[in-house]
Order: sequence, then C-alpha cells, then structure tokens
Amino acid sequence: MSLTFHWFLPTNGDSRDVVGGGHGTPVTAAGRDRPPTVAYLSQIARAAEQLGFVGALTPTGTWCEDAWLTTAMVSQHTERLKFLVAFRPGSLSPTLAAQMASTYQRQSGGRLLLNVVTGGESREQRAFGDFLDKDARYARTGEFLHVVRELWRGGTVNHVGEHLRVEEARLNRLPDPVPEVYFGGSSPAAVSVAARYSDVYLTWGEPPADVALKIDRVRELAAREGRSVRFGIRLHVISRDRSEQAWAEAHRLLEGFDPQLVADIQRGLGQSESEGQRRMLALHGGRQDSLEIHPNLWAGIGLVRGGAGTALVGSHEEVADLIEEYHALGIEEFVLSGYPHLEEAYWFGEGVLPVLAGRGLWHHPVSGPLTREAAPEPALEVPAARRG
Repeated sequence: MSLTFHWFLPTNGDSRDVVGGGHGTPVTAAGRDRPPTVAYLSQIARAAEQLGFVGALTPTGTWCEDAWLTTAMVSQHTERLKFLVAFRPGSLSPTLAAQMASTYQRQSGGRLLLNVVTGGESREQRAFGDFLDKDARYARTGEFLHVVRELWRGGTVNHVGEHLRVEEARLNRLPDPVPEVYFGGSSPAAVSVAARYSDVYLTWGEPPADVALKIDRVRELAAREGRSVRFGIRLHVISRDRSEQAWAEAHRLLEGFDPQLVADIQRGLGQSESEGQRRMLALHGGRQDSLEIHPNLWAGIGLVRGGAGTALVGSHEEVADLIEEYHALGIEEFVLSGYPHLEEAYWFGEGVLPVLAGRGLWHHPVSGPLTREAAPEPALEVPAARRG
C-alpha cells in the first residue's frame, strides 16, 4: 500500500524562521514575513499538488485564519489537492457542520477531509463562548460526531444528550464522498473518542517507541467497538541532499530563537491542559541542547511553537529511513510542514518522495504526467532553496 503524504497551509503566516503560535501562544513576528494571503497559500497548494501530496492541513484557533473560508478560496486555484480542515465542534452545531461539509464536497469536487479538534486550552475555548471543561469537551465531541455521522448516512436524527440536542435533523443533500474524519489527542478521553468515531488517528511526532504504544492502545479500543482505524503522524521536516546540510539548517533555525522568547513561550505552553502538548514539552524540557531525541528526529521546533514540535532532519535517504520506521509501526499517513513551506515542499517532494518511490512505498497520486490543462503554474521560477 502506498503511503499518503499531506502538506500544511500556514494560515498564521510563513517565514524562513519558525513561526510560533497555537495552544495559547501568540504568532511570532516571523509570521509577518509572508502573510497568509490566498495568493501565497495557493502557491503552496499548487506546489504540493504538483509534487504528489494528497492533501494539506490547515490549523484552527484565534492565532490563524479560519480554515473553512481560507481553504474554500484556495481550492478554486487547485485541481486535485484535498484540504484537511481543522475545526472545533464547540464552535458550531453538528447539523450545520454536516451541511457545510456536504456543500464543500459538491463545490470542491469531493476534496474535503475533516480534522476534528476538541480544544485543549480552556481560556481559548472561552473566547469562542465554550465554557465546558476538557473532559466535557471530549464527551460533547463524541455526541457531535455521532450526530454528524448519522446525518451523513441520510437519517433523520433526534438526539438528546448531555451536551447536545437536535430534533428532526436531516440533510437534503448528502456529501459525496463522505469526508474522512481525522482525530488526535493523547488523553484517555481523546483516545476513546478517536477509537469510536475517527477514520484516521493522528499523533504528533513522538519517538517511534512512544508512537507504537499509542497505536496499540487505539487499535485495541477500536477493535472493542468493532471498528478499525488508520494511523497518521504530524511532523515538520528538514531534508537536504546531504545530512550535514539539513542539520546546518536546523541549527540556523535554533540560533534564531531569542532566549527570552523561548522562556516566555515555554512558560505559556507549560500551562496547557493538552496531554499531547505536555508530551511535546517533555521531549526537550525547555533545553536547547540534546534536541535529537531519536536518530534524525529533532525537537527544536517545539521550543517556540505550540502543537507539533518535532522535525525529521537529515539527508533524503535518512528521512526516508525514519518514515519507513514509522510505517513499520502502522503509520500510513504523514502530515508534514517546513519553514518556509513553499521551499520545503520542494525539498521533500523532489528529494524524499523519489527515494520512497524507489523503495515501492509511494507513488504519485496522478498516474503519469499531469496534463497541460491540469498542471499548476510553477510557484516560483526556481525555489531559492534548490539553487546551488
């Protein structure tokens, strides 16, 4: 089975430096280097599409542009790329979400994937009018997904739950295809919901041994529900022709981290209620040394960015090796990103994907070359990172 790769749309801004943000932390100044305009995000999307990525993740929160609206606009500038839209169930009704997904599928040609984010920060949730605690939010997410899935099956839904209530809910037009649901979370409550309702369980990029334990737990719980789920992982990537080039870039990024900014961000992330964020912080402990936590797995990104904080770093072959190691555990989908996202898409797409193709682990989702009509315009004449 061919591995699936997704890229990332930086709707909080892009830069040659790491752009912080997420989990209660503000977007760093670097996010103003390349504002998240539709024109720039479409460049990234077209590049990802051409290189062979299947989809692109967009984040959610007060620190970035709205994912539904942004991807709907960017979709009009692409032909095939799917959009993994992150959204929070507490922000809209399940009936409206099911209807929005149905509309999106018709207008985009079936290119919507849904990343359900329960929300790990109560303070940010309250800004959206959501005053439930974390466990209650996960319980509501379970009810939400139950209603949405019943609507997508064409049923009339009457649901009276602890957190949600709908009467005579029904869709006039069903989504075709039904969007797949991606779901992450490391707490027991999160894993339980994922096992019951998700199509793909996403983990942040922990070392392989820790990822294996998560996979085993979710697989066991899903089996109890009579279900099976696929597994994906969210990582950054720095891949170059030679290993020393990749590590030089990682060190350049690290040297750009202001120590006071790191301390402030780590203090803020330390207050997070997210179990996944706690696990990310534990990988580096706020230190700026000993950041290679597994061969070619670097925890430096997490010093200044909430959420996914680890990167695959190395030569194209070394990065492919680590991807293959994760795949051996059961990971089938990889959601990747890099700074800046346009150039790093080319480094990975032109460097690592051919290596994986040669190993029989990946093939381009379009059989044969793209037609002239479908081929995206080049995003840059020559990406700066690929010169010389």
